[in-house]
Amino acid sequence: MTGTTRRSRLRAAVTGGVVLLVAAVAVVAAVGFGGGPDGGPAQAGGAPPATATVTRQTLADSETADGELGYGTTRTATAKLSGTITGLAATGSTVRRGKALYLVDNEEVVLLYGGLPAYRTLAPGVEGADVAQFERNLEALGYTGFTVDDEYTGATADAVREWQEDLGLPETGRVEPGRIVYADREVRVESQIADVGDLTQPGQAVLTYTGTSRVVTVELDVDDQRLAKRDAKVSVKLPDGRAVAGTISTVETVVQPGSTGANGQSGDAETKIEVTVAVTDPKALTGFDQASADVTFTVAERRDVLTVPVAALLALAEGGYGVQVVEGGASRILAVTTGLFADGRVEVTGTGVTEGATVVMPT
Repeated sequence: MTGTTRRSRLRAAVTGGVVLLVAAVAVVAAVGFGGGPDGGPAQAGGAPPATATVTRQTLADSETADGELGYGTTRTATAKLSGTITGLAATGSTVRRGKALYLVDNEEVVLLYGGLPAYRTLAPGVEGADVAQFERNLEALGYTGFTVDDEYTGATADAVREWQEDLGLPETGRVEPGRIVYADREVRVESQIADVGDLTQPGQAVLTYTGTSRVVTVELDVDDQRLAKRDAKVSVKLPDGRAVAGTISTVETVVQPGSTGANGQSGDAETKIEVTVAVTDPKALTGFDQASADVTFTVAERRDVLTVPVAALLALAEGGYGVQVVEGGASRILAVTTGLFADGRVEVTGTGVTEGATVVMPT
């Protein structure tokens, strides 16, 4: 389902009702009921008007978008060292903190956990958030004798030498950015881009990786960003028809390069909102590989409210809206306050408007 289709459907539900409202005042006089605020007896002749019932229900403003089952966003590990690739983690394997993603000149490039990429050499005297992130990892790997903070001290360097000795690296006490790759958590190797024996240089792609949990990924248009709220609850319809509950775990803005035309020129880049949904029961995704799924986002919900079809609303001459309520052989127009619009219905409140009442549907 495209973003244009979803937006058009929502606009049709609301604007279609508004068009009817504009015409409704004239229509009331044509139906077989009196149209004054005080009501009146039904007029003879003509076909009876269409009617609807005031219903008490839960009203939800929701939209459904196409999603894809998989392991989430694919990321690329790029080399920051010059040398020869002498080893690569196997495709499909899981790499955890402190383990090697690949080897350059037979020396490990290891995975650590964190959101800040390695961008400079860490050595005594360096301070910053990247120091604290690295020290948290060093402590988690079992090394001690230093304080986890944003200062890289001589004690940190001593612990790093022990770590380097265990990895078989030169014991410099310094951490070069090319020796580590940061990810939020353990990763699954999706593909190998380089081959063992390839020469590397800074910026060269080595392999791609994803998260290890099965998730649903949805790409939304920027205009639909209101749907993408972190920790919001969603419903996921699986390929076999089952519906499972899910929660939005991440929301990212991504820029997709434009497609290349016949003349070799690239089109304009497109900005998308990438939403990752974690399902409540991950086992429900077992057996589905790169399959599609429908994700329903609920933007707003009103429980236990009175509703009428949008088309039942009348535009009142004094402003606001009303509904024409049928009572026996007579009718009267009651002013109402509108609330949430969804699924062709609208929440209404007003004196005299009760559950089960019959309202006229102007035609």
